[in-house]
Amino acid sequence: MKKELFMFMLSIGLLLTACSNESEEHDSMTDQADMDIEESETESTTLNATDDASMDKNVPTDQEQPESNEENAAQQADETNQDDRKVIYTANLRIEVKDYQKTVDAIQADASDSGGYIVESNMHEGNEEGLTTGRVTVRVPQDQFQAFIQMVEDGSSNVLESSTSGQDVTEEYVDLESRLDSKQVVEERLLSFMEQADETEDLLKISDDLADVQQEIEEITGRMHYLDNKVDLATVTIRIEENNVSLSGEDDLNTWDKTKGQFMKSINFLLSVFSGLFVFMIGGLPVLIILAIIGGGAFWMIRKRKKRHQENE
Repeated sequence: MKKELFMFMLSIGLLLTACSNESEEHDSMTDQADMDIEESETESTTLNATDDASMDKNVPTDQEQPESNEENAAQQADETNQDDRKVIYTANLRIEVKDYQKTVDAIQADASDSGGYIVESNMHEGNEEGLTTGRVTVRVPQDQFQAFIQMVEDGSSNVLESSTSGQDVTEEYVDLESRLDSKQVVEERLLSFMEQADETEDLLKISDDLADVQQEIEEITGRMHYLDNKVDLATVTIRIEENNVSLSGEDDLNTWDKTKGQFMKSINFLLSVFSGLFVFMIGGLPVLIILAIIGGGAFWMIRKRKKRHQENE
């Protein structure tokens, strides 16, 4: 009996010991897991902090960015915007010249050499002093605009007026491009609707709408072509005034030469008169002989009648 009680007590002791060991092992494993989690979180935090620090080192601050890069970017943007802008240039000149026709010929040659042409030329002659005035309108490429103006000014004797102006039509051109794109999209849709339409009424309505859209497209493209032409070729209007009046020189004041010239004119006049009389006399001699015979006969008859009348008295 004692033996059985001893065995029972021993079994309970072993069971309690086993449970205690399992509990300690479980607590130990739990603590180890918590420690591992804490270490993992610590390592993650450390790595994140390290990465953030490295990223902060790689990314430059506003103070570290060189100012020259900003200036270069601004300059490039300005150059790009300037290249894309559409400006219509015009110029008006009023010049004095010594020879009107020579000046017009020179302007035409300069315009042709610059790749341009004359679109209008008007000339007026017969004012009080007998001088010639006129106006010439020239179209030249935009890159030759200033050079052509300089050539005209250099070829004149005096520049009375000179002015240049530019009209920026970039905004209008961009608006026309946007309108053209939208109208072309509408045109494509109407064409697709026309292919799908079956009823005549729908076809007629779509056709009318399509005609209106195509007319608007033609107007927009026409305006764009006009602006392109005005931008590509600058307009220069030149008013020309001939002024070749000069002071009298020694040649104009030579009285002896003028006297000799007048004397020779008088001699030539007399010679021409005598020459005309001689030609008339010789050339009309047969007629003169007949007239002399008739006149002599009439004179003899008149004289004979007078003589008879005296004898009768």
